[in-house]
Amino acid sequence: MIYKELDKFKDDFLWGSASAAYQVEGAWNQDGKGESIWDIYTKKPGTTFKNTNGDIAVDHYNRYKEDVALMAEMGLKAYRFSIAWTRIYPNGKGEVNEEGLKFYENLIDELIKHDIKPIITLYHWDLPQHLQDLYGGWESREIINDFNEYCITLFKRFGDKVKYWVTLNEQNVFLTLGYLTALHPPGVKDQKRMLQANHIANLANAKVIESFREYVPNGMIGPSFAFGPTYSYSCNPEDVLSAENAEDLNCNWWLDVYCKGTYPSFALKYYERLGIAPVIEDGDLELLEKGKPDFIGINYYQTATVKMNPLDGVGIAEGMNNTGKKGTSKESGIPGVYKNTKNPHLETTNWDWAIDPTGLRIGLRRLTSRYGLPILITENGLGEFDKLEENDIVNDEYRIKYLSSHVKACKEAITDGVDLLGYCTWSFTDLLSWLNGYQKRYGFVYIDRDENDEKDLRRIKKKSFYWYKDVISSNGELLEEQVIQYSI
Repeated sequence: MIYKELDKFKDDFLWGSASAAYQVEGAWNQDGKGESIWDIYTKKPGTTFKNTNGDIAVDHYNRYKEDVALMAEMGLKAYRFSIAWTRIYPNGKGEVNEEGLKFYENLIDELIKHDIKPIITLYHWDLPQHLQDLYGGWESREIINDFNEYCITLFKRFGDKVKYWVTLNEQNVFLTLGYLTALHPPGVKDQKRMLQANHIANLANAKVIESFREYVPNGMIGPSFAFGPTYSYSCNPEDVLSAENAEDLNCNWWLDVYCKGTYPSFALKYYERLGIAPVIEDGDLELLEKGKPDFIGINYYQTATVKMNPLDGVGIAEGMNNTGKKGTSKESGIPGVYKNTKNPHLETTNWDWAIDPTGLRIGLRRLTSRYGLPILITENGLGEFDKLEENDIVNDEYRIKYLSSHVKACKEAITDGVDLLGYCTWSFTDLLSWLNGYQKRYGFVYIDRDENDEKDLRRIKKKSFYWYKDVISSNGELLEEQVIQYSI
């Protein structure tokens, strides 16, 4: 649909930005914090770009007031951040660490003081190492109760101040990379174990949503999913069927459970035929049914384009592009199911991620048609090599262009009938990009550090900072004109 005029964003639209505890906080062993799996994993040589870790990160833990002041200067309406489980329960269970609760209480109060709505992510990958050692983390049903108790502690403490909550961030990513490709902790390559751990995570997600209804009855909660809508490479029916396969296995396998309480029939039967389907015990489906969310959170970065893959075709690729050397990603697929291919109509980033704002609109419409729930964009952004120039100038017009096109796609989706609650960019400040070090920068605020030197960690506003400030103040109007303005 091509419109002559687009609808406006709602007056209470959540113009936000986002982060994750491990990627920004630092202070990895300060004030009673316990060790997470990422504190341990990143110390193993060769696991990350130039052996970087989050011990210091960008020191948000000690500089949060400075960071929130910058958010207030921008006019941010919402800030999504995660809570480190190990700051609240250093061992994942047992005694509560009051110092950890106090840090997040201070952060929440600072945000509210500046009229910024806090959005709390309960789990953004930093599982307590003690629980991994004790019973295998997400592979044990014990984690359902431990995660629930941790979350209830937060609901009780912050539920009167925080009304938007995210349960699990990118469950499809942390379990696939942790248990299938071994690129994330715990570094396992076993799809059967991955699918079982994933089922347990689904149950944990549902249990926490059930508890939320009791403790924060006037709030909203939902998981945050790494959403990459699938395209068929061509109109060849074999390619179209491959795209259907990929959409079911890579999207619906998670989203149907979140929003419907059931696994999609094709994907479940496929895994049953392989003998690796998760074990579903009595009561599991009833719990999943109770745990339907109030909204769908999506982290959108790119679409996927696939074509037919024969039975003797390409399999899952080893490794990934975490250097920023364009064109180094490897072909990947599942024999007899689909294989990923480059979309000839799209440009890519230096990390080989397809740039596709229309794909965001397509995805939002698909989700609306399939589930009929409000949607919160919990992440969208561009990671690039930003350069600090003389007089503390960072010319990131490419980020302005990227974000502007995606905000416009949001506006088009709203005009299509999508109920969109808000848009959170990734990220507010630069941060540690997990396996990619500090060179892959996403923020509106440049942090003066690199892989080898923490330097002074100064906060420096990029051009995109002023662009987003104007987007917020105009409630999403004048997007394209502003790209031209900030490119001069």
